[in-house]
Order: sequence, then structure tokens, then C-alpha cells
Amino acid sequence: MSVTEATVTVATLVANPLTPCLSDALIKLAAQALPAHAEQKILDQGIAADLVFENSAATDHGLLAQTIRGALGQAPVDVIVQPLRNRRKQLFLADMDSTMIGQECIDELADFVGLKAKVSDITERAMRGELDFEPALRERVALLKGLDLDVIEQILQSRISYTAGGRALVMTMKAHGAYTALVSGGFTLFTGPVSQHLGFDEHRSNRLSIHEGKLAGLVENPVLGKEAKRTSLIGLRDARGLHPSLTMAVGDGANDLAMLGEAGLGVAFYAKPAVAAAAHARIDHADLTALIYAQGYRKADFVGL
Repeated sequence: MSVTEATVTVATLVANPLTPCLSDALIKLAAQALPAHAEQKILDQGIAADLVFENSAATDHGLLAQTIRGALGQAPVDVIVQPLRNRRKQLFLADMDSTMIGQECIDELADFVGLKAKVSDITERAMRGELDFEPALRERVALLKGLDLDVIEQILQSRISYTAGGRALVMTMKAHGAYTALVSGGFTLFTGPVSQHLGFDEHRSNRLSIHEGKLAGLVENPVLGKEAKRTSLIGLRDARGLHPSLTMAVGDGANDLAMLGEAGLGVAFYAKPAVAAAAHARIDHADLTALIYAQGYRKADFVGL
């Protein structure tokens, strides 16, 4: 295939490893939807494949992904379209709640004071972008005043579930020289243990004020929200002298949008509609290993499974 580097594009097709449905027939349907002949590479039989082609018309990657998804019909297969060049990232930033873990930690805290339904509603509206993040966070934290710190460990031990593929994603990227950071609008009391478990190089989040072993109902300044996530990405990227295309970020809520937009590849993971629509790529079916396949790694390259 004769191509010029600037226009070489890759469409990665990924199914959930629990339902390996990526058949030769589906790959063929996807290839037929592309604007040019594609070279096919299987990354994991039944789960992931690359289609490499020349996008000489510079068609928008999001539009190409949408076209491929349309060709696949109802098949539960995710599609990530991006330039082939610099697809293997050297900086990775991830949201925590409902991304690297399955829960919203503040909602679990609220359950201990009998206010989970109320707090969950505020959380949901904030993540959809209907409420400003900082005042919504302060309102919810105020409701937790007086809660004993012992509940943090209870939540970590009995209520937190790690998203499938998360540790493999972090460890595989680190094994290939990438720097990884967990950047959350949540709290250090959770991001510390979670980042350690998953193998992140560092974590950044909000600090809760504590008085005599109990939550004081206050968040310390400055609040890490939407813009702070973006600033974190820029700072970590610039400190390493990385081209923007060598960065990747993943998240699910409105407070992740600026970070996702700044990244070379911003991925919406089972995200709120507005986030999924705005991100460079979206994952609706697969687990977090999709972000490893999106970088061209084969299953044999995975670390930390």
C-alpha cells in the first residue's frame, strides 16, 4: 500500500473480551465502509483488529468512526479512528470515578449518612454538565459533615470495584515508557489507594478537611475540577517535552471534557451523552483494554493482567 505518512489512518475495532464477537465478516463490513483499501491486522482474535488506510481526503476521524459503526449495525464493537503516527502514547491521564473504578465515591460516602439518593442526583447532574462542578462538589461534601473517617476503609474494602482492564492498561503503558496519572475531581483519601492498586505513577485530586477523625464538610482550596484536569495534562506533557499527539486521557463526565479535548486521544468511557459526542473516541462496549489495543498493542504485549 503506497501511502504518505501524514494521511495514514488506523481504525481499531474492539469487542468486549467477555463477548469476543469480532468476526471476519464484521471486519470486512468495516473495511468496506472506509474511503480506501485497508490493510488488516488482527490484534486479538475475536476481540481486536486494526484497519490501516490512507485518508487522503482528510475526512474527520469522528465521522469515519460513525460511518463504520453504522456499517456494523447492532454489533457490540467499539471503533476508534486516529492517525497511525504517534498512536503509542507516552502520557496517560485518567479520571477515577465511573472510569477506573465502577463507583462514584462521594455517593458511597453519602450512603453512610442516609443521603445517597440526594447526593447521587447532584452527582449525575454535575457529570452531565447541568451543574457547575465546584459548587455542586461543595454542596455534596457539606452533607457529609461529621462522618467518621473509618468509613473510607470500609468503602475501599467492600464497595469499590475496579474496571476490567484498568491495571493492564496502566502497567502496559508504563512498561513501554509512558507516564501515568490518576486525575480526579474526587478525593485523595480514595485516589491514593486506587492509584497504588492500579500502578499509576501519581494521583491528583481534592483534599477533604478533617477534624478530630471526622469529615468537616469542607473541601480544601484549590478545588481540582474541569480546568485543573486540563492544566494537569498540559503541565505533565510540557515537563516531559512531549508532542500533544503523544498524550491520551480517559473519562466519563462533563468535568473531563477539557482534559479529553487537550489530549492527543481523548476517550469517553461509557460516558454521559454530551461527553461521548465531544470526545475524539468513545468506548461503549469494551473494557479498558480497548485503550491498549487502540495503541496497536497485541494481547501478547499486555502487562499486569
